[in-house]
Parts: sequence; structure tokens; C-alpha cells
Amino acid sequence: MIKCQSCAREQEPRLLCTQCGVPLGAGLDLFAALGLPRKLTLDPARLEQIYHDLGRRIHPDRFADKSVKLRDASLRGTALLTRAYRTLRDPVTRGLYWLELNGHQLADNNKNLPPDLAEMVFEVQDQLADLRAARDGSAGETERLRGGVDERRAELNRVIEEARHELAQNFARWDAYSEHDGASRDPLVMELKTVLSKIAYLRTLIRDIDRELDSAQAA
Repeated sequence: MIKCQSCAREQEPRLLCTQCGVPLGAGLDLFAALGLPRKLTLDPARLEQIYHDLGRRIHPDRFADKSVKLRDASLRGTALLTRAYRTLRDPVTRGLYWLELNGHQLADNNKNLPPDLAEMVFEVQDQLADLRAARDGSAGETERLRGGVDERRAELNRVIEEARHELAQNFARWDAYSEHDGASRDPLVMELKTVLSKIAYLRTLIRDIDRELDSAQAA
């Protein structure tokens, strides 16, 4: 419990006092900062609405003539609210944060290339090497290689969308999980790490492709 420094009401830790509406300055996880239960499946429109509503209510301008403690609580609460919204609105950063809440880090399972991506990664690297080698060659050959790399980029985007669907399915399984069922969380953790690792590799590949395509265009 936490006591409001303005009206002295005791309540569960939250961003704003339920009685008088001043910032409480409580230490909160990012779900609690937005007044949300710890569930991974979120409605983006509702999340944005909550963020803007709380942002107006806790904005430092509203407490500019209040005590130093209240002004400080407003500033800290605004920073926490912004971080919460930016983290939870994107499924990937939300998944990474969920791992953190559960005592895990993606790096623990991100040392090896996901087996189902290995062949694709090597093929992309070969294509990019060919494109770099062709910069001083004929324009026709460079254009042909660019076309192949463009096609591979589109394929990677499709794979990312499939991975995001896998992520949503994992979120739904987490939301349905209950410790009272006696089942271990380990399979869910490993599944979440695997799909997040896959998305991270795919994003890196796409960045590499975009960089090479830009270089080829400039040449």
C-alpha cells in the first residue's frame, strides 16, 4: 500500500491517486503504470487512449504551482508513462519486457542462429556479396542482382509477418497460463525467446539488405 502525500489516502500503488488525482510517484512495472493487468495481448487503440488520458492528468504543467515533491512525482510519473507506452505498444518490445519481468533475457538464448533461418541467412549473404562485387561491372548485371535482392527482401517481410503471428499465439498462451494448473512456464519462455530471436535476425537481415541496396543505387 502507498499513502497519497496530498490527501493521505492509502491505496494500491498506481500512477495517480484515486481520491484526489495527484501523482503518487510510486515505483511501478510498465503494465501497472498504464493501469493494465499483466496480459500480453493488448488492444492498440485502447492502449493509446489510456496513454493520452493519463498523460493529460499527470502532465507537469498541472502541478507547476504545487510542492516540490508533487512536481517531482509528476515528472517521474510522466517519464514512466512514456516509457510504458513506447514499450508496450510494439509486440516485440513488449515480449522483451515480458522476459525481463519473468527474470529472463533474450541474450540467454540468442547466441546461435535459429536453424530454420540458417539457410536463408547464408543465401542472403551470398546475394549481397555478389551485389557488392558487381558494382564495378555492367549496369545490367547490377540491376539483375538488385532485382534478386529486392525479391529476397519481400520474402523476408513475409517471414517476419509469420513470426509476428507466432508471437501473437505465444502471447495468447501466456495470457491463458495459470500457475495453479501445475504446468511449467519453461516451454512458453523458450518459445518466446525463439520467436523474438527470429524476428531480431530477420530485422538485421533487412537492414543489411537496405544498406546494400542504397549503396548500389548510389553507385
